[in-house]
Amino acid sequence: MLKNLIIILLLSFAGNVFATHNRAGEITFTHVSGLTYEVTVVTYVKESSTAERPNLGIFWGDGTVQDSIERVSQISLGNDIEKNTYVAQHTYPGASPSPYLIRVEDPNRNAGSMNIPNSINIIFYLQTQLYINPFLGANNSPTLLNPPIDNACVGFTYVHNPGAIDPDGDSLYYSLSPSFRENGAPIPGYQLPQASSFITIDNLTGDLIWDSPIAIGEYNVAILIEEFRDGNKIGSILRDMQITVVGGCDPPPNIVGVTDTCVIAGDTLDVNYTTTGSFPVTLTSTGTPYLVQNSALFQQTSAPSTSTTASFYWETNCSNVRKGPYSVSIKAVQAGPYNLADFHTTRIKVIAPKPENLTTSVLANTITLNWNQSICSPISQYKIYRKLGASNWSPGVCETGIPASVGFQLIGTTNSLISTTFSDDNNGQGLVIGEEYCYRVVACFPDGAESIASDEACDHLVKDVAVITRVNVNNTNQTNGAIYVEWSKPTEHNTVQFPGPYRYLVYRGEQNTSNMVLIDSTASINDTSYTDTLLNTRDIEYYYRIDIYNLTAGVREFMGSSTVASSVYLNLTPSDNQITLSWNENVPWANSQYVIYKQNPITLNFDSLDITTNQTYVDTGLANLKTYCYKIKSIGTYSLPGTISPIENNSQENCGQPIDNVIPCPPSLCIEVNCEAQENKLYWQIQNPGCADDVLQFNIFRKDSLTGEYSLIANIPNGTDTSYLHADIESIVGCYVITGIDSVGNESAYSDSVCVDNPNGACAGNLGCVSTPTDLPDTACNVYRLPNVFTPGNDGKNDFVIPFPYSFVETVEVQIFNRWGQLVFQTTDPDINWDGTNQENQSPCADGTYYYVCTINEVCLDGSKPRVIKGFVTLIRNK
Repeated sequence: MLKNLIIILLLSFAGNVFATHNRAGEITFTHVSGLTYEVTVVTYVKESSTAERPNLGIFWGDGTVQDSIERVSQISLGNDIEKNTYVAQHTYPGASPSPYLIRVEDPNRNAGSMNIPNSINIIFYLQTQLYINPFLGANNSPTLLNPPIDNACVGFTYVHNPGAIDPDGDSLYYSLSPSFRENGAPIPGYQLPQASSFITIDNLTGDLIWDSPIAIGEYNVAILIEEFRDGNKIGSILRDMQITVVGGCDPPPNIVGVTDTCVIAGDTLDVNYTTTGSFPVTLTSTGTPYLVQNSALFQQTSAPSTSTTASFYWETNCSNVRKGPYSVSIKAVQAGPYNLADFHTTRIKVIAPKPENLTTSVLANTITLNWNQSICSPISQYKIYRKLGASNWSPGVCETGIPASVGFQLIGTTNSLISTTFSDDNNGQGLVIGEEYCYRVVACFPDGAESIASDEACDHLVKDVAVITRVNVNNTNQTNGAIYVEWSKPTEHNTVQFPGPYRYLVYRGEQNTSNMVLIDSTASINDTSYTDTLLNTRDIEYYYRIDIYNLTAGVREFMGSSTVASSVYLNLTPSDNQITLSWNENVPWANSQYVIYKQNPITLNFDSLDITTNQTYVDTGLANLKTYCYKIKSIGTYSLPGTISPIENNSQENCGQPIDNVIPCPPSLCIEVNCEAQENKLYWQIQNPGCADDVLQFNIFRKDSLTGEYSLIANIPNGTDTSYLHADIESIVGCYVITGIDSVGNESAYSDSVCVDNPNGACAGNLGCVSTPTDLPDTACNVYRLPNVFTPGNDGKNDFVIPFPYSFVETVEVQIFNRWGQLVFQTTDPDINWDGTNQENQSPCADGTYYYVCTINEVCLDGSKPRVIKGFVTLIRNK
């Protein structure tokens, strides 16, 4: 430990004398066990530098002192570049909601950086954030496989990719960052390299694009690589890199190939890349697919030349399925004087195949699904989706899961690879005869990856009972209302078991299905309508069910019940100059639109007002207290082909009167304070265009302190007035609010309060929109002040020490001393009235200067506040 400390101290002391001239580098880490991590620091330095760095100082970010990390390898990369690798392990004290900031600081940077002023005297700085969060699991940082040292050419687009591989499969987000100095401080004068067009980075692929360099020299940029898992940030690396720009060079190489692709697990991906260059080009590649058990192969398929090709070949399997894509970085380096390079990134998504052989079977009012076990594992669950009617949708290329836009709804899941059966009974309510139910299944993986959706399987219940198609309000009345009910007869019932004849029993419920009672029956299977009369259709929503019985040999035998269907029931909610219509129905078919009808006051016919797909509608521009009548027609259908379509039903008629029950918006209040006149002028405006515009009067309220209660001080009966003068008041200090009152007496909420405070002394100050006339003198607010001379005598002029006119004073405590510090007078009278007499012995005080201390307790919004004034007053008798 002592040795390491000595090394650190020497490094800090050496300065430029032993400078390593750092060019680039980064810090990465791997999880060892528990709270122990292995940290790797890689630096790229000027090889010709005479300094050695067998150790680097490192801060672990957990509050411990600077430590030392030892070098484990030293590799010459040519072109005066040396790669140094340092490795050490560290055990952290525990999990933390904030990251541990691992950082390395080393003197100095390489000299002559074009975008870092005086770079040789700037500390070289690297940092990495390590999050230890037990809820997200252990984390390993990405590994960066492409060195951060490159050459670029003036006038040609430069591309670089760090070749980041995350062993945990976490999502990576790339952004450009400035380089930093010690303690992560900004480098004075740092700027991104200048470009003829732009310099940017692709946030998803990490491709750094500089289009294009304009000046020869060495430049430094930093790339921030952030890791995310399940939407949570779990780490970051700040990589510092150096780009050397040269001039007069031939065009750099250019790679052409696919950028985004996918492959179904178990299939082979074979991708070709073509590259051209000014000199013979060599192609290499890095990426996660080369590190998995069934590793991919990359091969340059033709000898290095100015036009060459390479292939990427990967025989995938189910272990490669994951939510995020794999990134493959292709690097092309051409021979020649500068070894210019190009990078190309391909993102590969390995997706699970669709569940196969989805089938359906029907039993009573339930449809049971079965499918083959997925060939991929581990499967965490299967998701089951349902839609009414066929979708005619096919997954797109590389599309997994089911998008919401195609109309499927998630109705259930199974929780294991072998759970390949699901029964749909509509959450215990039973499925509906007349609907066609279409299903798809998606396999899901623990990391959130989803398979391609299965093929669609559709089925419907056997039509062996009545199917209600109409519940139409024929007449609206409290005692003589009528509803027409119609249904489709069963066509797929078992005629061997139930040969007939048949009879329907009609059941009715009021407001819900819990009170269904038998009301009538029909004579035959073809008798499929019924008119229900003597109803209160104005106030009650009615529900119907049709049961069918077999009557062979005179024995009544129950065959089944229809699904319950209700009438459309319309509610009205009157408001100011408008009525809101809302309606509901409980029907087994799907209503797709609604026609709103409004009664014509002249013809008394109901005319179409509008059509909507919603179940609410607002009719505006109405006259208050005038009657308006409405009804709704629903239009829908069953999804199963062959059923009646469209299905149309009318609601009851409902009438209402708009009423002004909308309170106005509060006015916006401001106050102009006149201290001299002791008055507050209030002025306001209505500036809320979305509010009611029928304000006819205003109420003004005031309280004397912040903790007081508001009381009414004025009513302004004219709604066009916009000001009020509050005069003849004891104190201008207080808070005001204003309300607006409309034509029917609705009163707004209080406006924002506006508070006037004592402008003198230690008060907190005004609150809200308060102003003061600019032409008032400084003394207008009557601050408590004492004169500096008085002349006691018998002439009646200036005989007493009396303060100038004052305001806001609650109490005072005054003490007056002679030049020897003896108290000669004290009082609590705010007007003081000292006549120059010694209060102790009642003798006249001698001419001279006297010192006073006055504590004034002044009235403030938040209570009395003391203010102390000190000064001198001169006594001159008989003058």
